[in-house]
Amino acid sequence: MLKYNLSYWERETFFRHFDVAIIGSGIVGLAAALHLKRLRPRLHVAVLERGTLPAGASTRNAGFACYGSMTELMDDLTHMSEEEVFSIVEKRWHGLQRLRQLVGDEHMNFEPCGGFEVFTEDEEDIFRECCDRMGYFNRIVGAITKYPEPYVVADEQLRDFGFRGATHLILNRPEGQIHTGKMMARLLELAAEAGVRIFNGIHIERLEDSADGVTLQTAAGWTLRVPRVLVAVNGFARQLIPDLEVAPARNQVLITLPIPGLKVRGCFHYDRGYYYFRDIDGRILLGGGRHLDNSTETTSEFGANELIRSALAQLLKTIICPGQPVEVDTWWTGILGLGPTKKPIVERYSKNIVVAVRLSGMGVALGTLIGEEGAEKLLAI
Repeated sequence: MLKYNLSYWERETFFRHFDVAIIGSGIVGLAAALHLKRLRPRLHVAVLERGTLPAGASTRNAGFACYGSMTELMDDLTHMSEEEVFSIVEKRWHGLQRLRQLVGDEHMNFEPCGGFEVFTEDEEDIFRECCDRMGYFNRIVGAITKYPEPYVVADEQLRDFGFRGATHLILNRPEGQIHTGKMMARLLELAAEAGVRIFNGIHIERLEDSADGVTLQTAAGWTLRVPRVLVAVNGFARQLIPDLEVAPARNQVLITLPIPGLKVRGCFHYDRGYYYFRDIDGRILLGGGRHLDNSTETTSEFGANELIRSALAQLLKTIICPGQPVEVDTWWTGILGLGPTKKPIVERYSKNIVVAVRLSGMGVALGTLIGEEGAEKLLAI
């Protein structure tokens, strides 16, 4: 990392008189900045981002506007209370509606296409359990979303998608999909229009809170001092605050080259949501499989995991697009923030620092709401 001191001109022109610094320019950070400017238009707000674009998952996710498949929620209920599980579902749902209000459906290509869960021949028992419990989930989730029967069996659509070995589908009707890049581009536009100052390439290494405010130590060697700070870096949070209960989790994602005659349309989850895929621009985007090698993927380092990538490629060729010539265009990774519970952390950490992290792989659904909650806690200091 290049070490240097700020010039007088840089310090006086760009880094003076900020009331709030937000670390992280993802969904949470930008939503927080916009909410602060909406509530206090005269507030001077700076967003500090170490990457060229948000470095975690906000520009690196699959673009699912989802809040929970049946098997994911059933799995959550094995180690969380009913109240905990469905309060998180409610947050996800309201967060999605808030995102749509803030960004606008037309600015992120929102499609209310629903979300499918795929079951193979080996999962007949799990599918039957879903059918047995569907009334229970429809009652609770229906009350949250205001959709009658959000979950329905959709086996009649199997033939439309061309899967091999898939025997059942459950459609979650209120879900949808977005274009992640356009969503983030619009959030950046809105922030600039609101007068938020966004600085890329600033890597904050350390925070020191005191009665005079917060000192931010940069990797370049110079410091900033601001009255209040919001930490919104999710999977990287422990690099700044080591005792937070949030761990990084790397996720592997691929996208294919365009596939002639592609039949797949919509968003799909498989194996309790551990795998997910969708169509985009005549291609398949496929990711997940972290559970195959959790220890290796508990990292904030970007990079390949060949075990998982092999499993994803196999899933693509044997179940999703069987018998079709499919070629991977590119791979990438994103860094999520996970913890012992899926409940986000939105709290005042110290005198002048608030944290808004641990989105548990649901940043699209939760990010706007969590950012706004973090902004309100910051204003309460």
